Amino acid sequence: MTSPAAAQTKSPNRPTSAKNGKAESGPPHAHRLQRLARIVADMDIATFLVTNPKDVGYLTGFLGGDSYLIVQAASHKAPKPVVVSDFRYKEELEHIQSIADVHIRTGPMMDALGQLLVSGGGQGESAGKIGIQAEHMTIAERASIARKLGAGGGKRLSDTMGVVPRLRVIKDDLEIGLIKKAAKIQQDALMAVLPTIKPGQTESEVAAAIESEMKRRGSSEPGFQTIVAAGANGSLPHYRPQQKKLAAGKPLLIDWGAVYQGYHSDMTRTFSLGKWPAKVAEIFQIALDAQMKSAAALAPGKSTKEIDGIARDHIAKAGYADFFGHGLGHGLGLNGHEEPRLTNMLAPTRLEPGMVVTIEPGIYLPGVGGVRIEDDYVITDTGAECLCSMKKDLEWCTL
Repeated sequence: MTSPAAAQTKSPNRPTSAKNGKAESGPPHAHRLQRLARIVADMDIATFLVTNPKDVGYLTGFLGGDSYLIVQAASHKAPKPVVVSDFRYKEELEHIQSIADVHIRTGPMMDALGQLLVSGGGQGESAGKIGIQAEHMTIAERASIARKLGAGGGKRLSDTMGVVPRLRVIKDDLEIGLIKKAAKIQQDALMAVLPTIKPGQTESEVAAAIESEMKRRGSSEPGFQTIVAAGANGSLPHYRPQQKKLAAGKPLLIDWGAVYQGYHSDMTRTFSLGKWPAKVAEIFQIALDAQMKSAAALAPGKSTKEIDGIARDHIAKAGYADFFGHGLGHGLGLNGHEEPRLTNMLAPTRLEPGMVVTIEPGIYLPGVGGVRIEDDYVITDTGAECLCSMKKDLEWCTL
């Protein structure tokens, strides 16, 4: 079934951006708002309330947070969307006024929302259902809005799931370009740090150096807490760096990510400080082969479970099935982890052009260490393009 995200396309499944302008022209955020308004109309909802700050950012370009967005269903008389914010962001929001009105509240957010929703978004008469993001809104917030709407207010609220995320899952050219830029920043940052890595440094020192170099190159923040796992700590997939010291002849797993203009990149490399321990060298090659085989299979129409199975089967045949327990990868965008999920633990999803995913198989041996190798890929009309250029072979990963 074609998702709403694929409704406006460059090719059968790819939305265009202002950059190429082949099917639509103008600011990409205006077109995203128009697509959402059409979806809302098809859902027989009069008004849609966006409360997830990443979704507000996707639709308007404003990533400051603490702001909600009201979108009316598409019609010939539908008013402009309204961003509800506060004085802190008044000046910052001026640039979006061509695509949305800005309401600067002077009281609590729920009071402002109640007033605007009762009056139909602040423009015209209120009517019909109000869609809310049930995956993001709290029970208390829902109850508060229902009270503001008055008698029967709760019945007017329509719980929805994943409406904007279904739009976000297919990236346009602008978004892919921002992810590429984030990947370049993080690669350049690690390349600057690698020559300085030596035995005796702590994991936290190395993590701090990587994060500093990413910020120096334009990353607003790390995509997540940088993982620097020395020696046996590499067997913990989501390890947090501590004061453990790096040692010669021991592995070093680094999982790091940058954020550029809101968009995330995510990579992992596993190194050894000098000679590789035999067991770690063995699982390194297995993980690398699994990563390359599954990445080579990425293509439109392939299922997320099928791609996961390629890497999982390879690792299982090598005798390490019990040591690869997480999914093969995940989507990337305004969140570091978003749809689609490449895993054997969820219902499969068909890959479509414009999806951006990680491929990151790993093998984790308690008391020995772990190996994970990760790159980012965009699904194209015929296959996939790797957005990362950093080497990953055993020789190059020997420091």
